[in-house]
Amino acid sequence: MTTVHSDDQLNESLAHIRRLLERHRLLDALAHRQEGPKKDLLESLQHRQNLADVHKRVNALHAADAAYVLEALPPDERQVVWEQLRPDLAGQAFVEVGEAVREWLAETTPPDTLATVLETLDPDDLRYVREWVTPDVFAEVARTLASADRQAVEDAAHYDEDDIGHYMTRDMIAVPDTYSIQHVLSDLRARGELPPQTDRLFVVDARNVLRAAIPLQALVLLEPSVPVLAAAITDVTTVDARSPISQAVTAFERYDLVSAPVVDDRGKLVGRLTVDAVMDMARTQADQRALAQAGLSRGEDLFASPWDSARNRWPWLGLNLVTAFIASRVIGQFEGAIRGLAALAALMPIVASIGGNTGNQTTALMIRALAGDQVRFSGVHRLLTKEIVVSLMNGSVWGVLVGLAAIALYSNLALGAVMAGAVILNLVVAALAGVAIPFALHRAGRDPAYGSSVLLTFVTDAMGFFLFLGLATIFLI
Repeated sequence: MTTVHSDDQLNESLAHIRRLLERHRLLDALAHRQEGPKKDLLESLQHRQNLADVHKRVNALHAADAAYVLEALPPDERQVVWEQLRPDLAGQAFVEVGEAVREWLAETTPPDTLATVLETLDPDDLRYVREWVTPDVFAEVARTLASADRQAVEDAAHYDEDDIGHYMTRDMIAVPDTYSIQHVLSDLRARGELPPQTDRLFVVDARNVLRAAIPLQALVLLEPSVPVLAAAITDVTTVDARSPISQAVTAFERYDLVSAPVVDDRGKLVGRLTVDAVMDMARTQADQRALAQAGLSRGEDLFASPWDSARNRWPWLGLNLVTAFIASRVIGQFEGAIRGLAALAALMPIVASIGGNTGNQTTALMIRALAGDQVRFSGVHRLLTKEIVVSLMNGSVWGVLVGLAAIALYSNLALGAVMAGAVILNLVVAALAGVAIPFALHRAGRDPAYGSSVLLTFVTDAMGFFLFLGLATIFLI
């Protein structure tokens, strides 16, 4: 029996596994140093006994917990744990681990061993991990599938990675619209079990066009002689197989769905999308957005080589360097003003910083709204107007406070007025950029999380320096 662990229990298990691995390493080293005619035998017995303890501990974990352990261990210890997992648990853990660790496992595991692990997966999970497996390994695994399952896996390859069809399952129950409740119950008894996350059955006509859905409770509460169409719900939330998976994530969250029928452009039932697949996708999207906000182009194995980690961080570091250089050239245009009034050098980072913070708040709201499909082109001007008003209100309050602080520090009334004016204007610029940058990236077909923070920082820094030093040149120098 597999036990699902709480966070504290899981961390305790991870610590215990680490202690076992450390003991395994130490005892292996001691056995290797022993001398005598039975050295090899003693070393082999010691090695097997140590691994038996590790094997027992890791195979008592849930697949998701085993994945957590694999991600938390450095490569040498991860390899030991991976090799001790029984094939079915290793297969589920392979599905659950992050992309970077999954890629590492696929590269380091011998092809025949990897094929044995993948053969334990159902067609849906196999389809999910297909892109991390070499064509030869996948072909070997596919040969072990039943013809219908193999066809389902092959059909999924016809959809793009972002399509709902790529994530749907064909494991569902569809009944003809001519059936009665009694017919449906007879079919269910003949099946013996229901597919996971089954909360309703789908009713189709002779052409397999979706007509309605029957909640499971209706099968229990209604008379057996009632026709299925009389008991079915015709207002069914469907998702299109060619639509982006982000739409499904939004629909499941909005309507509290457990599953949803997937249809093609002719309304025919082609599959079913389940909440576990949607939750996995939502988690992946959240991870990608978090990485993108930090300037990382993809997921990174915590224990990846320094070279791989460095390459992953180059693109946005390079862009950041370019934008920082441009911002520095803005400052360079006002070198005379800075020499004439040294206080400008001390105060101008404040203008850029407060503008950046305001812009980040607006950008975060925009990215969230775009992810939830809450913003349309026709409504952008309203949102932009609101953010400008908010920035003027905040700018008036904080600009005056910063201006008063500048007056108190440098006893210069004009300097305080310039400081206040620059803060107000830069907050307006930040609001404009915070709305425009994510929306422009979204309209261009790019994820707004990628690059928004870097571009926003460039705009608020460059414009903050320009506005403050420009006003200072006009009114103070």
